[in-house]
Amino acid sequence: MSSMKNYLKKFEDTYLARYAMKSHESRGRQYPEKEHPYRSAYQRDRDRIIHSAAFRRLEYKTQVFVNHEGDYYRTRLTHTLEVSQIARTIAVRFRLNSDLVEAVALAHDLGHTPFGHSGEEALDELMADYGGFNHNLQGLRIVDLLEEHYPEFPGLNLTWEVREGIVKHTSFYDVSTAVEGFLPGKMPTLETQVVDIADEIAYNNHDIDDGLASGLLDELELRKVKLWAMADKAVSARHKKLKPQLRKYQIIRLLIDWQVTDLIGQTQRRIKEAKVQSVDDCRGLDCKLVGFSKEMESLQLPLKGFLMENLYRNYRVVRMANKAKRFIKELFEVYVSNPQALPREENQRIKKNEDTRRVICDYIAGMTDRHALDEYKKLFDPYEKV
Repeated sequence: MSSMKNYLKKFEDTYLARYAMKSHESRGRQYPEKEHPYRSAYQRDRDRIIHSAAFRRLEYKTQVFVNHEGDYYRTRLTHTLEVSQIARTIAVRFRLNSDLVEAVALAHDLGHTPFGHSGEEALDELMADYGGFNHNLQGLRIVDLLEEHYPEFPGLNLTWEVREGIVKHTSFYDVSTAVEGFLPGKMPTLETQVVDIADEIAYNNHDIDDGLASGLLDELELRKVKLWAMADKAVSARHKKLKPQLRKYQIIRLLIDWQVTDLIGQTQRRIKEAKVQSVDDCRGLDCKLVGFSKEMESLQLPLKGFLMENLYRNYRVVRMANKAKRFIKELFEVYVSNPQALPREENQRIKKNEDTRRVICDYIAGMTDRHALDEYKKLFDPYEKV
């Protein structure tokens, strides 16, 4: 066993960059455990996340389109897998710890509610006087407290670095929260920074795919956006005749390639200029090292604006969001007024003097889209069996 442990250490010290986070330098777990003989700490974290109930539920949680809208559209689970794939590609290029990257990527959306960001907004409003709701912090609650797999401790007992990656996840939609015990004011590891940017690349490009498939986006209008037009022109130059579906796929594929390539070149320059030699060097900087060039950012802005105006603010998406908020608010109010309507497990938590509203918040946040819809029908439809 000790020889395998030494092998893992030697492998990381030999092949990973100086500024990569090595598993043998981890700050450890909340509850001491004997480490596995042939899997690193971050590999075990990845496996624990994959086997968690919260990870499985991502299959039926909304990305943009509610689950019953169709099987084609991305869910939180497929989005998470796409983020992981993009993040690993970038991580390998910089000789970062791809096991840590994968673990953070697979965990970054665990705290999401049903019905996407509208569900999160509803719960945050309902919990405004009771600590609010933030899906990063909810993700931490899930891996620290709510998952039950081990008799020795609550949660999944993940390493400090993976838990930091969950708390400090930042994107266009996701706000990093300063949490005591996770170095507030310090930059996260480069591994976490890679996941943040991979998340942005994934949802920007794949939301276009879903938007076009749904008919909510018009490709003729999309061609007025410079970045899309550039990719469309490049694909057309390579392939004179393509089916519309194939051409769309090739354009999105090229867009992702361009953005990842730009990101790698720009990040490489930043690392060189900052002269970072360690994880602590990266943490001590006043800005992130992983990012796009100014040229790419200027090309991305009109595309993001197009998505915001034509997809996220489309009347159909807004209607779905408003319905979702209403469902969640009415479910919440029923449970608050009569906690006995909650399942037995949640009632047991309340009897143990856990805050009633936080228990209800945990319960609703953990629902899938269809679970929330089924529960709503059971509670409000007089002809539905309870």
